[in-house]
Amino acid sequence: MLAGLVSLALLAVQVSGFNVGREANTYSVYARFENVGGLVVRAKVSIAGVTIGSVAEISLDQETAQALVRMEIDSAVDQITLDSTAVILTEGLIGGKMIGITLGADEGFLAEGDEIGDTQSAIVLEELIGQFLLKQF
Repeated sequence: MLAGLVSLALLAVQVSGFNVGREANTYSVYARFENVGGLVVRAKVSIAGVTIGSVAEISLDQETAQALVRMEIDSAVDQITLDSTAVILTEGLIGGKMIGITLGADEGFLAEGDEIGDTQSAIVLEELIGQFLLKQF
């Protein structure tokens, strides 16, 4: 019974995306989005489907009225080009939101505190349905 409870606790921690001790080997990168559409702290950050980090903080930039997202990227992934694109994606059909990074062709690389300039906000299903209905009538 005890082994079952421990296994269940470990599974819950793993599924939640909570990582103990991982932050020590990361660096912060920022991105601004018009709409984060349900993105949450600890959401995955990936390149080519491979998880390379997580969302550490989401705040509102008072000057631009945009969402400012701080991502913690694994320090082993140090060749994210300066002209990369960050997109908010949905994991599966009804999954949560995540950030997908597409690498660019620039020769320079992002470092601690840099910002990804090219972003695409989340697609909000309610907005799409509203636009579709407006076109029909």
